[in-house]
Amino acid sequence: MSLAITVTNLTKRYDATVALDHISFEVRAGEIMGFLGPNGAGKTTALRILTGLLAPTEGSVTIDGLDVQTHSLEIRRRIGYMPENVSLYPELRVQEYVDYRARLKGVARAQRRARVDEVMQQCGVTEVRRKLIGRLSKGFRQRVALADCLVGRPAILILDEPTVGLDPNQIRQARDLIKSLGARTTILLSTHILPEVDMLCQRVTIINQGRIIAVDTPANLRTRAAGRQVVQVELRGEETAIEPALRQLPGVAQVRRQSRTDGCVTFEIEAAGQTDVREAIFKLAAERGWAVRHLAQAQTSLEDVFVHLTTQENI
Repeated sequence: MSLAITVTNLTKRYDATVALDHISFEVRAGEIMGFLGPNGAGKTTALRILTGLLAPTEGSVTIDGLDVQTHSLEIRRRIGYMPENVSLYPELRVQEYVDYRARLKGVARAQRRARVDEVMQQCGVTEVRRKLIGRLSKGFRQRVALADCLVGRPAILILDEPTVGLDPNQIRQARDLIKSLGARTTILLSTHILPEVDMLCQRVTIINQGRIIAVDTPANLRTRAAGRQVVQVELRGEETAIEPALRQLPGVAQVRRQSRTDGCVTFEIEAAGQTDVREAIFKLAAERGWAVRHLAQAQTSLEDVFVHLTTQENI
């Protein structure tokens, strides 16, 4: 598979501070890659270097085989970049602004009106096309910025927190739009909303303290994190006897009480290694006459993976 973005030994230093420390990763043509990391991890610095807005201290970035520093203008024609904090012209109306950006990006005059209308419809800003940008809500301004990002028909989209400021309905619309764009466009998506990554991204790159700590599919990352088996059980019975009895079961490493509702107690039980303790729990409950309201293996989420990796826990 061809590569749309190749990052090799990328380093950025600010005096004694190392923002990026020899990071390397690749984005395949036609994929949606999630780019994750805690605040201050180096994500925004990396994205600015990828788009030619910032020069690296060491290393290289190629977009469609072209070096970003040597072919800066050509690279910018191929990329649609949406930064987290977008600067718009508040005195322009929405349609005026998107049309102005289309002209700057070289959209042919004969196609410009249709293209502007198309991206405004895609991004859900047609209804505010005649409003001044300065009078729009943050959510609508974010959608105008996305329309700007798309109007030049870029082959590669680099989106930094594209759903910041959107309400739940707008987030869903933006997610659907990104998914549809991914069918024909390479996308590097930086976001803090991990369910979005799970739903949209074929692979994930996680950065922490300026270093790449994982590159894999969400499913593979969850599998790596599932080195322990965790079971959730909700029981109704003699409350003071339940927890000590669960702790005595063979293979049980830890028992954590989570909640108590309507006379039922919920526990999270961690097994040693890959031991499956569900049958033992069910047998114990039957012997003691406890009602089993719920018994299931807990699923490892991408959030669990992210927390383990970025807090330097072993997975």
